Amino acid sequence: MYTLIIVLLFITCILLILIVLVQNSKGGGLASNFQASNQIMGVRKTADFLEKATWVLAGALLLFSITGSAIIAGENKQAGGESAIKDKIENAIDPNQVPTFPAPVDTTK
Repeated sequence: MYTLIIVLLFITCILLILIVLVQNSKGGGLASNFQASNQIMGVRKTADFLEKATWVLAGALLLFSITGSAIIAGENKQAGGESAIKDKIENAIDPNQVPTFPAPVDTTK
């Protein structure tokens, strides 16, 4: 399940990048290529489509990200284990701790 979410996330990212690159800040991005007299979509309709596609892909990206993090948390609880980073933090040696060396043995007695 997690692999499916990751694949969908990557596909969404690539599509979002392509949609944003096609757009022009002045509204003439993809529409500038359709200057023929027999236009299927006008300039305004193309800009509307690109804007709606951008919003839909951004929403899908947000949804897949939240779903992926929820799945990770669910799988971690089912496995019964904690995070590896959390284990390392709990078992870390305190750098401010004074090292304890064995006291020298007095052999002059």
